[in-house]
Amino acid sequence: MDCKFLLFDLDHTLLDFDAAEEVALQQLFAQYHVTDIAAYKAAYRTINSQLWRQLEVGKISKKELVDTRFSLTFAQFNKYVDGRELAHAYEQYLSQQGQIYQGADQLLSHLRACGYRIFAVTNGIAKIQKGRLKASGLLPYFEQVFISEELGTAKPSPAFFEKMAEQIEGFRQEEAVMIGDSLTADIPGGIAAGLKTVWVNFKGQQNQTPYQADYEVRTYQELLHLLS
Repeated sequence: MDCKFLLFDLDHTLLDFDAAEEVALQQLFAQYHVTDIAAYKAAYRTINSQLWRQLEVGKISKKELVDTRFSLTFAQFNKYVDGRELAHAYEQYLSQQGQIYQGADQLLSHLRACGYRIFAVTNGIAKIQKGRLKASGLLPYFEQVFISEELGTAKPSPAFFEKMAEQIEGFRQEEAVMIGDSLTADIPGGIAAGLKTVWVNFKGQQNQTPYQADYEVRTYQELLHLLS
């Protein structure tokens, strides 16, 4: 593939969000004396996923997502809490989690050595993503990190990529590729921005969306081969 600028999604692409979330939720619910932590985790994940989908299509703001996901979770069990208070505690726990997928650091190191300019592009919350990147050890591989909360817009909006491009010296969209796992944010966002796209499909899922990436990879080795 002929490209120069690699735009990497973070969660579920390089950072192991599932592992990070598991630890952070365990710590949070234990702090708030939840007895059936497994049930609360399941409810939270369903509600959180729904809210992120609403954010991606512009139905809610990031603040609404953050402020309500825990209050909505506890409400499922007829308990009422201050969603903002829990959100702050959760952010503290999650921001300390630096779990990565095996080989993510070697992948980025190899690509840097090959001369690629590497950037992180994420819809995550700024405080959390910055903390996790630092804890992960991956931060030095990125020339810049672009977070939706700081840009004021989120993937898949073309505005996210427009604001990002304005801040990258010498950026050329025809030389850029969006690499990520999300068929609702990364791939449609990259397509709308006129970028090449690579769908990172670690789980071998079926694409049931109308968005077709230029390439699909299921391992880092396949990605390296594609970019070599």
